[in-house]
Amino acid sequence: MRSERTSHGLIVRAPAKVNLFLEVMGKRPDGYHDLNTLMVAVSLFDTLEFKEDSDSTIRLDLVPATEEPGDEDRPLLSPGPENLVWRAADLLRRHVGLSDGCRIRLTKRIPLAAGLAGGSSDAAATLLGLNRLWRLDLGTSELMTLAAELGSDVAFFLGSESAWCTGRGEIVTPLQPTTPLWLVLVCPPMGLSTARVFQALKTPEQPVDGSGLRQALLDGDIQAIGRGLFNRLQSTAEELCPALAELRRRLAILGGVGQLMSGSGTTWFVLCRNPDEAHRAARNLDQLTRENLVSRVHVVRSCF
Repeated sequence: MRSERTSHGLIVRAPAKVNLFLEVMGKRPDGYHDLNTLMVAVSLFDTLEFKEDSDSTIRLDLVPATEEPGDEDRPLLSPGPENLVWRAADLLRRHVGLSDGCRIRLTKRIPLAAGLAGGSSDAAATLLGLNRLWRLDLGTSELMTLAAELGSDVAFFLGSESAWCTGRGEIVTPLQPTTPLWLVLVCPPMGLSTARVFQALKTPEQPVDGSGLRQALLDGDIQAIGRGLFNRLQSTAEELCPALAELRRRLAILGGVGQLMSGSGTTWFVLCRNPDEAHRAARNLDQLTRENLVSRVHVVRSCF
């Protein structure tokens, strides 16, 4: 995640992520679940602009990107303490004993409640951006500790473009694939709460092993990656929202080498062999858009 200084402050682009693999190992005493997951950052970005402020207030301005039909069915984003960006700024400031204020302008392009971790990515961007804006010089390990306090996916975005994540997601082992992935993100109009999906989940007696998929990613074997795609949360999300199962069935005709729901949903992705195949698949989604099964379509590539 890169930052760019301007004459007025600092700009950071926060990427979305997809889960190529997600297995739930069991419930923890703290109420969270232990996970094994393979996450990849992709080229759909929120933009955060940071400016210093003369008083001690954290001001968050929200700028929605162009709204799509059906977006009204998704939750609204708060500009206050409920927002992970605001919480990240406040946590960082309290951690270093700072009283400085800041103004943050967040332009949202990553849909909410979609399994793409837009809020977590924005929080990581805030830690990185304000660390630089306020000239704090905190190291990655210290920022990772703060990230774990904010949420399970936040630590992934602090420098990783692809990683195997364990614990509740905060233990990050970066990977270094060399072959980019091309995907079509298919976003339905409805969202799902992560907490709701996990509450309804039945943990498996025999977890699926993701080591083969991890190696396929490192080898750049697109066909093997497609065969190994797996998400334990998918069937639970489909039970809670039957329209997701219908969307899965309809996406099967698009081709590609595999498809999967990302995170706790509701976004699906189609993994393609190359950009031409991805753009062809995206063009074939017009009918699903007309039927209101899909509100947004993005052709993206992995950030590595």
